[in-house]
Amino acid sequence: MLIVQKYGGTSLGDAGRIQAAADRVAGLARQGAQVVVVVSAQGDTTDEMIARAAQLNPRGAAREMDAYLAAGEQMSAGLMAMAIGALGCPAVSLTGWQAGIHTDARFGNARIQSIDPERIRKELAAGKVVVTAGFQGVSDAGDVTTLGRGGSDTTAVALAAWLDADRCQIFTDVDGVYDRDPRRYPEAIRFGRISYEKMLRLIENGAQVLHDRSVELARDHGIRIEVLSAFTGAPGTIVSALE
Repeated sequence: MLIVQKYGGTSLGDAGRIQAAADRVAGLARQGAQVVVVVSAQGDTTDEMIARAAQLNPRGAAREMDAYLAAGEQMSAGLMAMAIGALGCPAVSLTGWQAGIHTDARFGNARIQSIDPERIRKELAAGKVVVTAGFQGVSDAGDVTTLGRGGSDTTAVALAAWLDADRCQIFTDVDGVYDRDPRRYPEAIRFGRISYEKMLRLIENGAQVLHDRSVELARDHGIRIEVLSAFTGAPGTIVSALE
């Protein structure tokens, strides 16, 4: 079984949370699953990086910002791979371009054009967990690109599609998809299952649990997304075509 898991920034906010995610991944690997992990930058790292860049160049420089911001996910990938390795499971971290993720050249808001999964398949065949930096890829010109805020979700779904994965799991700080923000509205109702179309409507109305492009990509490739809490172990929400 091939499983793609994505961990958001809150899920990796400190060493303890990285360790918890690594324990989950290592458990799957010990059961014989092949696992590809996609990671976001830790906590508020991206916001902090943007603020630092603004002090030096308030006007911004799109190409250089992408090269700079991609480092946040790369740091998470290295830490996660080390945590998994410390548990006795071989792991390797890959940048977006090492993972074969090719995008257009729209810096700051690039779209994935294709993925060459050869490197990932080679590492999986060698018995390793593959930890991929989300949110990033490479243009035809060889420049680092980023996919926009929330783009690690899209990285995970794209990898699941190109690798023909059996499962695509998005771990976040809420235990599924709700009809409204459960952190603000205690009476919010969690969906056990929701269609791609309804999920996209929720995103249009402000829901931030998934990146809109990840849902579009899942719909177009028939990928079932499982939205799960990184903390509670609750069943979560399935995003899929509804029969």
